[in-house]
Amino acid sequence: MNILIIGSGAREHAIAVALHRSPQQPHIFCCGTSLNPGIQQMAFHYWVGDITDIATIARLAPEWHIDLAIIGPEAPLEKGLADALWKAGIPVIGPKRELAQIETSKSFARELMKKYHIPGLPRFRRFNTLEGAAEFLAELGDDNYVVKANGLMSGKGVKVAGDHLHSFAEAIGFCKTILAQGQSFVIEEKLLGQEFSFMCFSDGEHIVPMPVVQDHKRAYVNDKGPNTGGMGSYSDANHSLPFLTEKDLHCAHEINEAVLRALSTELNDKYIGILYGSFIATRNGIYVIEFNARFGDPECLNVLTILESDFVGICQSLIAGNLSGKQVRFAHKATVCKYAVPEGYPDSPMQNAVIDIAAVKNKAQLYLASVNAVEGKIFATGSRTAAYVGVGHTISEAEEVAEKEIRAIQGPLFHREDIGTDSLIQRRIDEMRRLRAGQL
Repeated sequence: MNILIIGSGAREHAIAVALHRSPQQPHIFCCGTSLNPGIQQMAFHYWVGDITDIATIARLAPEWHIDLAIIGPEAPLEKGLADALWKAGIPVIGPKRELAQIETSKSFARELMKKYHIPGLPRFRRFNTLEGAAEFLAELGDDNYVVKANGLMSGKGVKVAGDHLHSFAEAIGFCKTILAQGQSFVIEEKLLGQEFSFMCFSDGEHIVPMPVVQDHKRAYVNDKGPNTGGMGSYSDANHSLPFLTEKDLHCAHEINEAVLRALSTELNDKYIGILYGSFIATRNGIYVIEFNARFGDPECLNVLTILESDFVGICQSLIAGNLSGKQVRFAHKATVCKYAVPEGYPDSPMQNAVIDIAAVKNKAQLYLASVNAVEGKIFATGSRTAAYVGVGHTISEAEEVAEKEIRAIQGPLFHREDIGTDSLIQRRIDEMRRLRAGQL
């Protein structure tokens, strides 16, 4: 089989590794924005360019006799790459453009939940102008709102009251910024609790869950500093998280299933790929923060590292529409992922510094991200640079491995030492306990 991966970050490196492990031994092809040496060493052919250049990729894929494509990032999904590849006769893991609106349009996702009476929906309103925005902010209250750009804004489209916005004036200013970029926006109720990521495989009819993961968006230790693309994440050996109940997991799974059914009904098409609910456990139950139409990064690294099944076989079943839970097995191990990022990240990251991964002992669980290989050297290009996934019987064991290996990467980088540590996990558990008891 010839399998094409779209994207060249750590998520796509993890996808390549999972495909490479398959007994079917597929030929891996990649279209990426830069030359990731981790992917390159497994790739039969590697093209570097604009991965939203739909026409070029749709032309190259048949030339390479691609049997199956996997789209990593959201931008090509928004541009309709899946549609173009299907049209060229190439099956795709990744939804078509209209279906991908579950991620690419915040208002589409909220309106879909409302129309189909799907639980977990906070109070919200969509705005095309500033008219009514101040009144709705006031209705929600001083510290009780979130402003979201309706479409994709490279991770900079969401600001939360109290964290990023400290007055209604600042909130209106952010609304103006979004409108100036030709987008509408959504204002919704702020939710208090513990966030978690619940990704599922979808063949358009059935969904099969992956282990639940918790990501860490803030740049610095103890959840301080600006939001990032994700500084790391962890999962537990029982595939849940220490602060979640069985009921929480059941609710989140049912919401994912309901959204899949609603998408199929609304758009009369099959959603094939990854459906990823970003949830929050609150005092009043499980709510939806947003949905994503692809693997999360870093969450994908946690789950694919412990995937025991043949990933190629799973992809084939997704396309054929006959996926079953029996086909998808994950090791009952805990994982901790830590990202090394350039100094100054995310606001003013150092660009094109050389990094050295030679001292990392077990490179099988090292995933390279925003890097470019030039003449045998690896350059950090300015975003998240490399991630390491530690695996163990407990979160604590996995954290020890991840910390030791991520420290071995040489270069002007930093990482969050606290992700997966006993003290941080205990804090999450204590906060959730107090929240459920009405003490927060």
